[in-house]
Amino acid sequence: MARALVDMAGASILSAVNEPAVALAERLLATLPDADSRRVWFGHSGSDANDTAARVVTAATGRPRVVAFEGAYHGGLAGSSAISGHPSLDHGAKAPGLIQLPYPDPREGAEAGGDVLEILDAHLARHGREVAALFVEPILSDGGLIVPPAGFLHGLAARCRAHGILLVCDEVKVGLARTGHLHAFEAEEIVPDIICLGKGLGGGLPLSAVIGPVAVMDHTTAFSLMTTAGNPACASAGLAVLDTIARERLAPRAAVAGERFTAGLRALGHPLVRDVRGRGLAIGVELAERGAGAKACVRALELGAVFYFVGRDVLELTPALTISDAEIDEGVALIGRALDDVAAGRVPDSAVAAYAAW
Repeated sequence: MARALVDMAGASILSAVNEPAVALAERLLATLPDADSRRVWFGHSGSDANDTAARVVTAATGRPRVVAFEGAYHGGLAGSSAISGHPSLDHGAKAPGLIQLPYPDPREGAEAGGDVLEILDAHLARHGREVAALFVEPILSDGGLIVPPAGFLHGLAARCRAHGILLVCDEVKVGLARTGHLHAFEAEEIVPDIICLGKGLGGGLPLSAVIGPVAVMDHTTAFSLMTTAGNPACASAGLAVLDTIARERLAPRAAVAGERFTAGLRALGHPLVRDVRGRGLAIGVELAERGAGAKACVRALELGAVFYFVGRDVLELTPALTISDAEIDEGVALIGRALDDVAAGRVPDSAVAAYAAW
């Protein structure tokens, strides 16, 4: 990155390319089996990546509809919020013809995934030729850290292929080694048509990417332009992130660390804990008492840990992929103390009154 800052050929890839951006695009393409048939677009955040994908799929295919999921948060820009199902975005207009499906929760029974696929089948029977793309998070993140039933993503992929629909995986929050795989969708051995990346890709700097088929990504010139997107500094950070993931084997490390974290949380045997779920270091702790999530977060902050709650009182734990075993054990103990205090009534309603729910 220092070299990029010292000798920047330009501030973006708007009118000229730069070596770090080209190298990053090549590295991202190399993570997929069909690299030669894909292109990469760079932006600044997951919101603009999903926004670009949501707009280009309908433009490139000529199909007006998109399928997405209830509870999903794809971003805060017009295009990405229009396909989101998260309640925080209920104030905005939805995409015309948007079809929203419930996200299957394995705790609702062995048939949860199949039930949702049947709902999708019914929609496709009526509107299949109108649907441009289906957007899915491999783990429903802000909707409650829900890991889909085994085979569900594979079922979605099969239906998309049968109807000529583009499958778009939003990997912004759970991608790039967090789940124990470089890409979260690899857990079900599928390859989506379009992948959206953000958050960790820039290692703290603004960087996002959309990787998709040539026919879509090259739909028209200047479809989605941002002045500083793909700048050498952020692209160099992206390369450093990918180098670190590979060199430190962070994907397999996340799998092992996640097992330790979830095992420790389950071993607490806490009466407030209804469920501990996740994949790798994307972990959700669902609490059994309404309002307990906010109180647990506030008490944990006082004790020295920062995390949030999503869905209905689900503690969202997405620590750094470099977290040590000692830090995991400390975190489990701290969460246990916070839950003890909540259960004992030592966190009053007034302590969370000033905080808005997500």
